[in-house]
Amino acid sequence: MKFLNEVTPDELKKRIPASELEMITSRSSGPGGQNVNKVNTKVEIRFNVKDSPFLSDAEKDLIFSRLKNRISASGIISVRSQSGRSQARNRELASERLFAILAESLSTEPERIPSRPTRSSVEKRLGEKRKRADLKKTRKTSRKVHDN
Repeated sequence: MKFLNEVTPDELKKRIPASELEMITSRSSGPGGQNVNKVNTKVEIRFNVKDSPFLSDAEKDLIFSRLKNRISASGIISVRSQSGRSQARNRELASERLFAILAESLSTEPERIPSRPTRSSVEKRLGEKRKRADLKKTRKTSRKVHDN
């Protein structure tokens, strides 16, 4: 889909420094044997949208309105990843997902200009409605015959 003001995840990576992202590691769940039990491979990345100096007030409002279910009351968005086997891979996956979510919320769609349906599409729709009505009429008449 083509967006009017498209913001790419790469642009956000350049604008928001890594020092703004808080990374928390912990042990990953699921199978994996000894590696899972010993190494902190699960990564959670938190970004404080509310206090970030790298986003304008208009961008913050847009993010808050579109991601209200993902952002905590304190204005923090968090993304977790534990699908990779290494902490570095999970850090990469989580940051990619975070920037993709933010970029999608900042991109605005152009307003749709409504168009009139074509004559053939209107005729087709009305024809299908007539067929459906006829089908229902035949059901009613067949019931009356069987009830007597």
